[in-house]
Amino acid sequence: MCGIAGFYNINPCSDGVFTSMRHRGPDGDGVYKDGALSLYHARLAIQDVVGGAQPMSLDSLTIVFNGEIYNHLELRTLYLSNIRFDTHSDTETLLRLYQKYGVSALSMLDGMFAFCIYDKTKKTIFFARDRAGKKPLFIYQKNGSLAFASELNTIASQIPLDIDDDMIEAYLRCGFLPHHGSPYKGIASLPAASWREYRLDDMSATDGAYFDILELFKAKKQSLTREEMVAGFKERMSKSVKDRLLSSDLEVGAFLSGGIDSGLTVAFAREFVDRLRTFTVSFSGSFDESVLAKSVADKYETIHTQINIELNLKNDIEKILTQYGHPFFDSSAIPSWYVSREAKKHVTVILNGDGADELFGGYRRYVPAANNLYGLASMFAWTQSFLPKPISKMGKYNYLYRLLSISKKDGLDFYLSTTTDIFEDFISFGGENRYLRILADEIKEVYSVQSLSLLSKLMYVDFHEQLFSDLLPKMDIATMAHALEGRSPFLSKYMLEFAPTLPDSAKINRLRTKSLLRDVAKEYLPPLVTEAPKRGFEVPLTGWVENELREMIFDYLGSSCYAERFIGKENIARLLEGRADTSRQKRAKMLWSMFALEIWHRGIKV
Repeated sequence: MCGIAGFYNINPCSDGVFTSMRHRGPDGDGVYKDGALSLYHARLAIQDVVGGAQPMSLDSLTIVFNGEIYNHLELRTLYLSNIRFDTHSDTETLLRLYQKYGVSALSMLDGMFAFCIYDKTKKTIFFARDRAGKKPLFIYQKNGSLAFASELNTIASQIPLDIDDDMIEAYLRCGFLPHHGSPYKGIASLPAASWREYRLDDMSATDGAYFDILELFKAKKQSLTREEMVAGFKERMSKSVKDRLLSSDLEVGAFLSGGIDSGLTVAFAREFVDRLRTFTVSFSGSFDESVLAKSVADKYETIHTQINIELNLKNDIEKILTQYGHPFFDSSAIPSWYVSREAKKHVTVILNGDGADELFGGYRRYVPAANNLYGLASMFAWTQSFLPKPISKMGKYNYLYRLLSISKKDGLDFYLSTTTDIFEDFISFGGENRYLRILADEIKEVYSVQSLSLLSKLMYVDFHEQLFSDLLPKMDIATMAHALEGRSPFLSKYMLEFAPTLPDSAKINRLRTKSLLRDVAKEYLPPLVTEAPKRGFEVPLTGWVENELREMIFDYLGSSCYAERFIGKENIARLLEGRADTSRQKRAKMLWSMFALEIWHRGIKV
């Protein structure tokens, strides 16, 4: 795990580059230069601590690599058995696989990765990312110049950039930056499961993809008994966890939220290690899952740490949100940052349950999709205009009201209403927005596939957009801010190839979310956990906005602010003063999204 960066026809300040990504790799620095090209690597040493330094060169090839290849020793045996290796590192395995197999090597890899390989002879630069896009990679190209980095802040520290207002508007509409975007013109994120090669002589680019999870969703579902599905999951989970434990020369811990995903991760991890540290976070003002987490920790006799985060929120909030390099709405980034900081005091590698909800049907919004409740509600949608707005997001009345409201919509409006409806029914964003149009077209194309159920459509879009644009960046930044490597067994090659091929009933069974995982969990986890409803990683956002952070939010939004050009000064004033006809929870979300935007905007140089 590391930070990587590179510049072509740009003269960066090396000290500035390393300063911007030191948190990602405090264990060592490396630089490679060839003419107008410079490659940078900040190392977090986990595998082959002595011999795995980067940039690493082999003949005409030089690599900078961020991530881990968990099956690299297997790949050495299967495909490189006649080669004498100079190190024990997965970096060398990756470089030699690319040297021998080229792009075809990508489909062999089980891991999380973003890397750049420079071919001095061919004068090409090759980029690639893992199947889920777990490891970030931002690329800038303009007027024959090229730059890339693990984080936006690294590029922004070296190059004058212009804000892309269309992307900011899309962020406010969606709650995330859609379509692999960034808030800057000329910078985009390389899509997950893809590669790109640049020819440096003319800066022409060739793109490709080596994995498409949509094709697996489209394929005929496997005809398996429940017992066979359970066995299939257990086999793949066991291998995924084992590989992520044993491919580390350092102690590995685990986040433990109290849910099924992290609980199963801990349960399978204890099959391979005698000693396991676990970490959970608690805070007042919302549902607290620390009791559930403690029950799993007790069952598996882990060394358990529970932390409370509220005391330092005022002092840390700007630092936390600035770390992302772009406006970041997801408030669960706050507890993720704190629990990562605590975990780093004890371990350098941590397991988590990321990806399980998107692959195995963990969100409550999937239930109406799986049971045709949206279709049923559409027959009565006309009644919604006669009903009073809910005063709280909790309760059956709010559920019914939202069901009727969502059933009237389609395409992008439908999808965002089921996920992030931040400014819905408050303002309408006018004009043509190219990023929203691209996202709308992508969703329309997926929804037009007749062979896909509505549940599969929602799950695919969640995987493609929410997971890639929000959830994985959230955890990458939160962990790497403290030089902590997060590993996700549910996003292994084997899980990604397995979960989409299962029938809908393995994910949602009537009103039961994560049906298959709950069946597995009965064998491994306490009833207190398996019978608990899905609640998500909730934070007391309304309390923060109305109390702890109220003064700070007023300071950022109360006078002239960047958000005014999108939301309007009067609308912001209505929200700040509590004059808007909306629930407290909705008001808090809208203010928080603009607060995050302003923190980012005040901290940049444009």
